[in-house]
Amino acid sequence: MPARDDLARARSRLRRAVLRRRRLIAAGLLAVAVVAGLHVVAAPPPPTVAVLAAGRDLPAGTLLDDDDLAHVALPPDGVPDGATTTLGDAVGRTLAAPVRRGEPLTDVRLVGTPLATADPGLTALPVRMPDAGAVRLLAVGDRIDLLATDPQSGTTDTVAARATVLALPAPAGTTGAEPPGALVVVGVEPVEVAAVSGAAARLFLGYAYAR
Repeated sequence: MPARDDLARARSRLRRAVLRRRRLIAAGLLAVAVVAGLHVVAAPPPPTVAVLAAGRDLPAGTLLDDDDLAHVALPPDGVPDGATTTLGDAVGRTLAAPVRRGEPLTDVRLVGTPLATADPGLTALPVRMPDAGAVRLLAVGDRIDLLATDPQSGTTDTVAARATVLALPAPAGTTGAEPPGALVVVGVEPVEVAAVSGAAARLFLGYAYAR
């Protein structure tokens, strides 16, 4: 019958077309198989943790804002202890030490109680020294003896030996509302806290580099 003959001829043409293009078809099927195999065996991306880092080089005493910070992705075993992860934990805080661009921000880089964790047993204490010029000579990490001088008697006593300079906060501004001198955050022994605080309030507080 004509219909059967037409179907047979169509099948014959299709078979000849497939045979002529069998290499191309085989190559295409192989490529599909390779892609599918790679998709199956490809390892998932490694896990990461988003932490805050300095968006640019920042000096000690910087009052942090959003523009100073950026999130970076680190592998879980590469996250430093005390890493800061949210902007709310950092914005408005003061840097205790300089940080480089891309350096993860940790709690001991910020002015606050954790600063003293670098030296277990010390208490972080902010004190104001009247000689701002002398304070500018200090650097974070310096060891100093805190000296209290009585202007009336002229006597000088050591109120804290080998205190650690933990932070050098920048001045709050030039409005004149801040007292004269400069603020220093020091790490002192707990038994020295009262003596240092009293000296800062009543006497002329200075320092000498500790040996």
